[in-house]
Amino acid sequence: MPPSARADHRKGLLITAIGGLVLTIDIPVLRLGDGDVWSVLLIRSGGMALMALVAWASYRLVTGRRLVMMPGRASWAVALLYGVSAITFITAVFNTSTANVVFILAFNTMFAAILSWLFLGERPAPATFAAMAAMIVGVTIIVWDGIGLGNTFGDLAALCSSLIMSGAITISRAVKRDMGFAPLVANVLPALVALAIVSQSGFSIDHPGWIVFNGLVIMPVAFWCLATGPKYISAPEVAMFFLLETVMAPIWVWIIFLEAPTSATLIGGLIMITALVAHSIWQLGGGWRPIRAKVPRRPM
Repeated sequence: MPPSARADHRKGLLITAIGGLVLTIDIPVLRLGDGDVWSVLLIRSGGMALMALVAWASYRLVTGRRLVMMPGRASWAVALLYGVSAITFITAVFNTSTANVVFILAFNTMFAAILSWLFLGERPAPATFAAMAAMIVGVTIIVWDGIGLGNTFGDLAALCSSLIMSGAITISRAVKRDMGFAPLVANVLPALVALAIVSQSGFSIDHPGWIVFNGLVIMPVAFWCLATGPKYISAPEVAMFFLLETVMAPIWVWIIFLEAPTSATLIGGLIMITALVAHSIWQLGGGWRPIRAKVPRRPM
């Protein structure tokens, strides 16, 4: 790998790591707000969309240059996927345990690997397939336990969010353009959906300051970093940094709310984390090299 490519790779790892760390406090802050799902979604998504507009206007005012917020048709596809995933994510948070949500979301690493293989020609190595098999076992244990506890709907919403987000990461990787604003602009969709429902059912958040902080600070920083990462590193590598939320979010919730995961969730989560950590160590050791199929792609 030439020096310039190594520098870009390190930059991508740093940017994505910052996003992953900030993301770990998302769910605890949402829980601190103590509101209904659609009111929380309205403030959270509205705040992120507002910050996108403020950042865009500030850049233009300071530099005098026009910043392209949505570079090409692919960015709109990425924004749509992030918008839908925001709805499924909040739905999962309010319909299953925090541990279930983050453990299932960790499966986006494997979804990203599969989608990159199917659409980008980056064929996973045998070690990645082994990690996928282990993670499928872990997710099955968690979801099966959720059926008995009545959390099936929330678990399936988390699984949908994981798949949709992986699609957004894969498209960003394919075009290798700066998609930092795409997940922020994406929040216009869930904000409008939430506004339509809240206008009928009423607004209900006991501590709105936490949700405002989440929408204006936490999520814009986290998703700008995570959406910028695929410009420099592979989709599976970006998805790996969601492991930080998988590990830390249940710990924050356990400390703050005394919400202990079930035995099945801990077993399934342990299997998934072990598979991800082993796979991450193998990747850092230079084991992963994408093998691209020689199929020409039209520019998006």
